[in-house]
Amino acid sequence: MLRRTLLSLSRSSRIRHVVETTPVSRSVVSRFVAGTSAAQAVDVSRELVASGRLVSLDRLGEDTVERRQADSTRDAYRTVLRLLADEGLTSGAEVSVKLSAVGQALPGDGEKFALENAYAICEAARAAGTTVTLDMEDHTTTDSTLEILRELRRDFPEVGAVLQAYLRRTESDCRDLTYAGSRVRLCKGAYKEPDSVAFSSKADVDKSYVRCLKVLMAGKGYPMVATHDPRLVAITGDLVRRSGREMGSYEYQMLYGIRPHEQQRLAAAGERMRVYVPYGDEWYGYLVRRMAERPANLGFFLRAVATKG
Repeated sequence: MLRRTLLSLSRSSRIRHVVETTPVSRSVVSRFVAGTSAAQAVDVSRELVASGRLVSLDRLGEDTVERRQADSTRDAYRTVLRLLADEGLTSGAEVSVKLSAVGQALPGDGEKFALENAYAICEAARAAGTTVTLDMEDHTTTDSTLEILRELRRDFPEVGAVLQAYLRRTESDCRDLTYAGSRVRLCKGAYKEPDSVAFSSKADVDKSYVRCLKVLMAGKGYPMVATHDPRLVAITGDLVRRSGREMGSYEYQMLYGIRPHEQQRLAAAGERMRVYVPYGDEWYGYLVRRMAERPANLGFFLRAVATKG
């Protein structure tokens, strides 16, 4: 019930206005969002890379309804990639891209526009010496996103995919994407979905996550294990040992501002630990979905608000 309520709030313009204009909220958001500008995002990336962690930068914004806005997002990614290259950070930092932000939802040829813009971002990433991961959004876009992924991988096989364990289809999608060289981020999922396509209980989502993780670890690809759950982190370690994987043939991923000490512990142990770092003005929907994805995240946020207050 809490999760569904939070997901509904993520699309409430009235609640969004209240949260975005409250000084305490904005001061707390800085713990979870790396500023509004590309320069601020690069500053945070520099600090994380210096600490032994890796980075995936996400410029916040989605549901783009104008071609001009989609092209502006494309250009913003080109800018941040250039800045990362200038700072010598691209060996440790990549970018994550939501296709809805680069045109996927535009009427008519939205998928074509999104592919063109994503292709341009991939070209800029390769020139900078890094990679791109395509974020996954709600289930209505899954087939389109995977089709664009297939097209991009013709020229950019290093492009990463994201699969969401709460979708009933995901175990099958994992099997399709376990080939050599395929980078796959497995997360739980953070959108409001009907029971017909997604598991709704935490226990069922966790069970699905483990089933999907087993497929990825047994395959030939490069699993990217996106979780903050200590139990799933421990299960990942067990599966690594059982599958005979070498350190460096997979990585952990966590969100900026969530469990930073655990991030540092994994990095210090020699694990590849990548931090998903959002930046930009459009932070409200992102933050609410993160709280819905894992109720403990709401606790992190509320404790931070209490501290600031």
